[in-house]
Amino acid sequence: MSAERTWRKIRLLCFEAMMLILTLIVIIPLLVMVFGSFKNAQEASLFNLKPPTKWLFSNYAYVFVHGKLGRALINSFIVAFGSVGISIVASAPCSYILARRHTRFTTSIYNLFLIGLFAPIAIVPTVFLLKYMGILGDYWGLILVFSAVRMSFCVFLFSGFIKSVPREIDEAAYIDGARPTRVFISIIAPLLKPVMVTNLAITTMSVWNDYMLPMYLLSSPSKWTMPLTIYSFFGQYFRDWNLVFADLTITALPMIILYLFAQKYIVAGMTVGAVKA
Repeated sequence: MSAERTWRKIRLLCFEAMMLILTLIVIIPLLVMVFGSFKNAQEASLFNLKPPTKWLFSNYAYVFVHGKLGRALINSFIVAFGSVGISIVASAPCSYILARRHTRFTTSIYNLFLIGLFAPIAIVPTVFLLKYMGILGDYWGLILVFSAVRMSFCVFLFSGFIKSVPREIDEAAYIDGARPTRVFISIIAPLLKPVMVTNLAITTMSVWNDYMLPMYLLSSPSKWTMPLTIYSFFGQYFRDWNLVFADLTITALPMIILYLFAQKYIVAGMTVGAVKA
């Protein structure tokens, strides 16, 4: 018994050591970035964990003005929340139907959504389609593409969560005379809060950090999102790492705040979706 307990403690210590190493792998680059954003160019180029000799908050003001981050922040919020809103509003009722009706048609549709989790986006046909629709280079074109790309993941989580809700709840509502739309809005939708926040957080972070689609689908620099401004800013100030670090910090900060507020829902929503889907 004592040997088993000792072995269990050794395994626990090994697991904690591994988690500590993984945590340091993530935290150390973040600290280098944050500290570097307050240093001068010479200190920042050393890429070390040493705090700055003098805290230069003026780096952020310079980056915000010369990097035109105000417009880029607005663009990122428009694209991110537009994409999230469409994907969640469209995928939630769709997932309810796919989770409750088991027919050959609904199974085929669900399998198509699952394929969308892994299938890469075809840029050239997408560009031609948006050009034909007259929305290439516009916010709406990028928002619709992001919504379509993230729809598969949202359906996967929503349907997995809805499958964990007992069917007896639906049947009791039908007996009382409720229609399927009423059942979803009044009964199912309020139960979706954990997985809805999960979808909101993960989809927002994915859209916010995406670099490829905005580069291909946004023609005007005035509509660029935050990742594109990093690319442009780095091209102009590639020697001033303190300014580049400040730009990176401003870009990452909204998503860090969002994750800190939504992390408990993300864990709960991902767990239910993974088990039940």
